[in-house]
Amino acid sequence: MKKLVFISFVGLLLILCALKGQAQVLEAPPRDGVYDRTVITQVQPIPYPYLREADIVWTKRIWRVIDLREKMNQPFYFPEIAQSQWKSLAQIIIDGIKEGTIQAYDRETDLFLLPITYKDLLDQLEMKQKKTVKNAEGEDIDTVIVKKFEAAVIKMFRIKEDWYFDKQRSVLEVRILGICPMVESFTEAGTSRGFIPAFWIYFPDCRNLFAKSEQFNLRNGVAGRLTYDDVFMKRIFSSYIYKEENVYDRKIDEYATGIDALLESERAKNKILEFESSLWEY
Repeated sequence: MKKLVFISFVGLLLILCALKGQAQVLEAPPRDGVYDRTVITQVQPIPYPYLREADIVWTKRIWRVIDLREKMNQPFYFPEIAQSQWKSLAQIIIDGIKEGTIQAYDRETDLFLLPITYKDLLDQLEMKQKKTVKNAEGEDIDTVIVKKFEAAVIKMFRIKEDWYFDKQRSVLEVRILGICPMVESFTEAGTSRGFIPAFWIYFPDCRNLFAKSEQFNLRNGVAGRLTYDDVFMKRIFSSYIYKEENVYDRKIDEYATGIDALLESERAKNKILEFESSLWEY
């Protein structure tokens, strides 16, 4: 009898040890790498310099487009499917809206006046396409196929920014105010109508999240840590101007097309560079 009790006790002890070992495996999975990456969780956004209204002597508002199909901008788009801590910029923004760390605003204006919820955003971005299919009797019927929104469909971003000259520090600088993901719009027949705004986000409110989100570094891999806050603050992207502030509030493509629109975009960019150059005399 005593031997039976002893065997039962040993068996129970072995079962408890096995369960504890399994729990430890679940709580602490194998390290995916050669070292623990903890620095990224402690990164803070690059602080803005202090500005006084009296020190700003010149400003220019610019709207740009970042096309993720350009080679330099591909790190913004990939991976299409999130991998561990590595996500595309669009996926980071969508996850931030879902978690409540980023507030989305209506796409009709870039003034950040009308907040929208995550659910309303998904409903708004659903793609509906009309197709003709055959029913069980072989008859053609019209139906509407609804495709749920995915971050991978975002292939462009608009950026709203202010350039200014600070006479106190004698520098020309720029601050990004807002980011607008762009999605391709289709007719019910499936014909593309070009890219349209999806929603706006206020960039300064997103910087804490961007500072803790890494972009793939083409040179040094994960060893060369590069956050999305670094990317935007250091201007590591390719873009073109599609609008500068003007009395008519017009975009460039409203008064110029083709090569003329490209030249007008370059003229707006060069105007900023020429202003900085003309400030100094030797």
